[in-house]
Amino acid sequence: MLWRKQQKEIVEWINNGKDALLVTGARQIGKTYLIEETLKQTNSDYVSFNLIDQPEIIKIFNSISSSNSKTFIERLTIATSHDLKKRKTIIFFDEIQECKDIVTKIKFLVQEGSFKYILSGSLLGVELVGLKSAPVGFLSTLEMYPMDFYEFTKALNIKDNTLNILKESFFNEMEVDEFIHDKMIEAFKTYLLVGGMPEAVSSYVKDGDYNKIFEIHKKIIEQYKVDFTKYEKSKRLTLIRTYELIPSELSDKNKRYTISNIKDDAKFNRYENSFNWLIDSGVAIPTYNITEPRFPIELNKKSNLFKLFLSDIGLLTSLYGKNTQMAIMNDDKTLNAGAIYEDVVAQELKCHGYKCYYFNSHRQGEVDFIIEYRDTVLPIEVKSGKEYARHSALDNILKNKDYGIKKAFVLSNANVLRKDNIVYYPMYMLMFIDKYNEESIKIKKIDLSNL
Repeated sequence: MLWRKQQKEIVEWINNGKDALLVTGARQIGKTYLIEETLKQTNSDYVSFNLIDQPEIIKIFNSISSSNSKTFIERLTIATSHDLKKRKTIIFFDEIQECKDIVTKIKFLVQEGSFKYILSGSLLGVELVGLKSAPVGFLSTLEMYPMDFYEFTKALNIKDNTLNILKESFFNEMEVDEFIHDKMIEAFKTYLLVGGMPEAVSSYVKDGDYNKIFEIHKKIIEQYKVDFTKYEKSKRLTLIRTYELIPSELSDKNKRYTISNIKDDAKFNRYENSFNWLIDSGVAIPTYNITEPRFPIELNKKSNLFKLFLSDIGLLTSLYGKNTQMAIMNDDKTLNAGAIYEDVVAQELKCHGYKCYYFNSHRQGEVDFIIEYRDTVLPIEVKSGKEYARHSALDNILKNKDYGIKKAFVLSNANVLRKDNIVYYPMYMLMFIDKYNEESIKIKKIDLSNL
C-alpha cells in the first residue's frame, strides 16, 4: 500500500471520531483505496456502498425524510448481506456526488447513533456548492490531493533517516551532503515525470516503464474530460477548451491565463464559472495576482488576473509530450522547464495548505509565488536553469521598505545556501514548506481585569 499522509487522520477518526467523515478531492487520487485499506488495516467492521454501482441506495435516501433515520437504517440493512452491528459497524458511502443530499441528511444519522459514517466521491467541490443545509458539527472534512513529493519519496523507499537529515538541513539552512543532494535531485526529476497519481506511482514502483505511465496519464485526462461533458453543450466545450489551454498558457512568457485565447472576444465574467468549475473539481490550481506583497495577502488579490496550473505535475509533463519527458530524463539544458517547475511548486504549496499568489509590477518585475508563511509574507522564486542567483524582481521587493519583507526563498537545482535575507533551497525541499508543520500561533493573553 502506498503511504499517504491522510491515513493518520482516518485512523484517528476510526478510533475517536464522533461525527461523520467526508473525504474530498479530485478523481483518481486514491480516496476510495485509502479509506478501504485503512479500514482493513485497523480491523474495522465495515460495509461499503458505491452509489454508481448501487443506485438503489440513492432511492432509499430519496424516499426517506431527513429525520426518519430509523426507517432508513432498516432499509439499508436489507440492501446488504453484511451483518450491521450497532455501535461497531462503519458504513462507507462512496461516489456520493450521485446523491449529494446524503450530506444534508447525515446529521440525523449521526444523531441516531447506531453506526459511524464515512463518505467520499469525486467532483464534490463542484456538486456541493450551494448546498442549502450543511450539517455543521456533524461532519468533518478531509481533503486529499495527488501524492506530494514527500509521499513519493516514501514510495521510492527513501529512508526516514535521510529525510530527517534533509529536514534538519532545511530548518537550519545547512548545505546537504553532495551525494544525497544529487540523488534527491534525480528523485525529484523522476517525480516531474511520474507525478502523484497513485496508479502512475504504483506502476513506476513496479516496473519503471514510462510508456505505461504515459498511458495512465492519458486515461486520467480523458476521464476528466468525460466529467466535463456532464455540463450542457455550450459549457462543456468551454470547459474542455479551458482545460486543454492550460499547458500552452503556462508556456507563454508571462504564464498568465489569457482569456482571449479561449475565444477572440472572450470576457472574464462570461467564463468565470468555467474556471471555478475546474478549480472546485480539483483538476486545476489558481495562483492569483496581487497588487502589493503585503499582509494579509488576500486583501490585495485581483480575481480576474491569475495563472492556472494543473493539479498533478505528471499529467502536465505527459501533455507536453514524450520529447519533453525525454529532455527531463536526459537533463537537457536546452529545455525551458520554467512552466514545469512552477506547476510542481503550485501543486506542492496547495497540498501543504497554502493559497498561492504572484506579484507582477511594471516597475519592480514579477515574483513567481507569494504565500503567507509563519505569519508573514514570503516571496518564492522558481529557477529551472543555472542562473538561479539572478532575480531582479525579488531583489526589488526585498529592498522596498514599505513591504517589510524579511526573508525570501529561491528554489532551484542548487544546494542550500543562505545569502543575506535570501535562502537558496533545492527543489526537493519543497516538501518541508508545509503549513501543517508550522508552529501554532501563540497569542498573548491580555489582562482586562482593570477595565
